[in-house]
Amino acid sequence: MAHLIELRQRLLWAVGAFFVAFLVCFFFAKQLFNLLVIPFSWAVEWAGLEDRQIELIYTAPQEFFFTQIKIAMFGGLIIAFPMIAAQIYKFVAPGLYKNERSAFMPFLIASPILFLIGGALVYLFFTPMVLWFFLAMEQPAGGGQVAIELLPKVSEYLDLIMTLIFAFGLVFQLPVVTTLLARVGLVTADGLASKRKYAIVAAFVAAAILTPPDPASQIGLALPTILLYEIAIYAARLIERRRADAVSQDEEEDSSTEEKASS
Repeated sequence: MAHLIELRQRLLWAVGAFFVAFLVCFFFAKQLFNLLVIPFSWAVEWAGLEDRQIELIYTAPQEFFFTQIKIAMFGGLIIAFPMIAAQIYKFVAPGLYKNERSAFMPFLIASPILFLIGGALVYLFFTPMVLWFFLAMEQPAGGGQVAIELLPKVSEYLDLIMTLIFAFGLVFQLPVVTTLLARVGLVTADGLASKRKYAIVAAFVAAAILTPPDPASQIGLALPTILLYEIAIYAARLIERRRADAVSQDEEEDSSTEEKASS
């Protein structure tokens, strides 16, 4: 019962933090959506359409309202994540040894930082690049052809941004996951290196599933995934090297202890 009461308390704190963050983000939902439209304006400039007015539409009466709810949920989850992660850690920490807690903390800090790096990469570079690719498909009027312009729906534009952010954020967790697996001995650096060719294929397959069906976004996700896989191999080698140094140090201490005892 004590564990259940503790779990209930942690869940209440986590849900309360998310609810407060959700209300704040919903109040500023339109301003947040305008921030998300900035990459679209960059793509318009890249496409040489500086005189074009940025315009998005919604075709159902309730569409923009539900879009604002999605923005509030998305922003509320990001803002409340430190509190949610802290509550999870406080619930799990009493069952861990001191050395396990000290080993777990760096990963708890690195995980949201890497997710934010992936999201920033999406916002600053990949979203404008993807939208520039789609803007290049527009057809100007004249010469017997009709004008075809990109007028994104607010819901579909938000879905594109959220999909890319989540995809890149999850991919940027690869070094954290592989390092944790290496610490517990489930994977090795040599094992990861031997499966590099399969990882490259898996990176492109995952990029094809998680991103829109255009080569720019797929290649843009696959290449960082491969780079992060190489970083994960390097991190696993560092862990194995430190583990070997610790074992050799223990063996030296044991041998010196035996020599003193014999003398």
